[in-house]
Amino acid sequence: MPHHIAIVEDEQALADNYREALQRLGFHVSHFSTREQARRQFAEALPDLAIIDIGLGDDIEGGFELCRQLRAQAPLLPIMFLTARDSEIDIVSGFRLGADDYLTKDISQTHMLARINALLRRAQALTVPEASEHRMLRGSLALSLERMTVHWQEQPVDLTVTEFWIIHALAERVGHVKNRQQLMDAASVVLDDNTVTSHVKRIRRKFKQLDPGFDAIETAYGLGYRWRDQ
Repeated sequence: MPHHIAIVEDEQALADNYREALQRLGFHVSHFSTREQARRQFAEALPDLAIIDIGLGDDIEGGFELCRQLRAQAPLLPIMFLTARDSEIDIVSGFRLGADDYLTKDISQTHMLARINALLRRAQALTVPEASEHRMLRGSLALSLERMTVHWQEQPVDLTVTEFWIIHALAERVGHVKNRQQLMDAASVVLDDNTVTSHVKRIRRKFKQLDPGFDAIETAYGLGYRWRDQ
């Protein structure tokens, strides 16, 4: 049975382009032009992945509110923002509301489809038993490459896909500095330096919520970041 992807987008021409690209790959696609249309449908049946624009006509923050409602309804549902809004404030807001990914509309369809497939693979992997051979262990840190999940001191850390790949890039080679470009390459995203810094700050904050003494991510000033040997 094909995966069901819901697109919440007020521009019909863009929605049609996304739908056609996804349908060519065998996905079942639904389109909603307003937050209320999507909310009513999601109350009856959830898709396998939701792609949401932020501004939905006159509802300029509608996508944010829909994401908040949808995340509360379905904690594990993959949610992706696809929007023209590229400010750091919007990106940070999207992740804080529970989005798994945040893409801007200038992204190529190939890149977008790769991110969709990554989110669907993670969602599917979460439903099957974890294979020990796919785990990376670094002291108190445990990463599952198949499920794209992270545990710290045996407690789950709620990371987005982008955050997971940043942690993976740092922990893969303990003590080696990764600059911001290398972290972006590892996460397959294009961000400015300030946004990469915001991602790292947010990652640290999530670990500190579990362990106030967390200090495994070191800043190499002027260079980047490293994972400390524990």
